[in-house]
Amino acid sequence: MAKHSKSIPARGLRVADQIQKDLSELIAFELKDPRVGMLTLAEVQLTPDYAHAKIYFTMLKDDPETVKNTLAGLQAAAGYLRNQLGKRLHIHTLPQLHFVHDTSASRGIAMSALIDKANATRAADYEEDDKES
Repeated sequence: MAKHSKSIPARGLRVADQIQKDLSELIAFELKDPRVGMLTLAEVQLTPDYAHAKIYFTMLKDDPETVKNTLAGLQAAAGYLRNQLGKRLHIHTLPQLHFVHDTSASRGIAMSALIDKANATRAADYEEDDKES
């Protein structure tokens, strides 16, 4: 019994990875909803009992209206995607799909821009100090 309990977390990660791979294919090739454009599935978090899967997605166009429409399209298609996922995965409990927009990439880009701006200001201040000396 202890042998199985050690392998369960790794199995959960493998199942989450497989869900991510299969959902990516389903959304790209089989989902016909015009609200859902090109998106990337960043991560799938699966509860230990496999009852719920939180799917994080990112998009190139991150304006609020597009995100809202895409999220509505994904939520509307969640039943269809779960049904198609059930045909690909053979696990006892098929999780409910919950889609969440992942803003970490856009926040990272904004932070990087702020750092670049601070470094440019610092370099300009340093050059002014050199000219005064």
